[in-house]
Amino acid sequence: MTTIYPSIDELKAQARRLRQAMAERGNDIAHSAALELVARQHGLRDWNTLSALAAKPNAMPSVPFAVGSTVRGRYLNQPFIGKVLALSEQTGGLHKITIHFDEPVDVVTFESFSAFRRRINAQIDADGISLRKTSDGVPHLLLDI
Repeated sequence: MTTIYPSIDELKAQARRLRQAMAERGNDIAHSAALELVARQHGLRDWNTLSALAAKPNAMPSVPFAVGSTVRGRYLNQPFIGKVLALSEQTGGLHKITIHFDEPVDVVTFESFSAFRRRINAQIDADGISLRKTSDGVPHLLLDI
């Protein structure tokens, strides 16, 4: 997933405001220390890493959902609504996704027995369609995008 960072100018302004606030409380810190603290606030190890990421153009996410999003669609041709628990970008424009269904989905088409699934893992393309297909050619997972 793509994280969008503020511009380098905004990050430096954050460091200046932090430095000023610390000075007002009697804790003078160097500007470089303030930059390092701003990087930590953004979850990164140091200013160099943050500034490199902030210098990159902010790309739009390649899929219209993220971890925590509610999604709906069809799994093994059964309708579902669920929550995205994990999402990672892979090579070739593909994504690995883990979905927890609100209600269990029966994945067996025979009337004599059932098998319910509550959580699935799949590999999907940018359109939310899994690469794997059933024997009749229907994708295992189709997300409504």
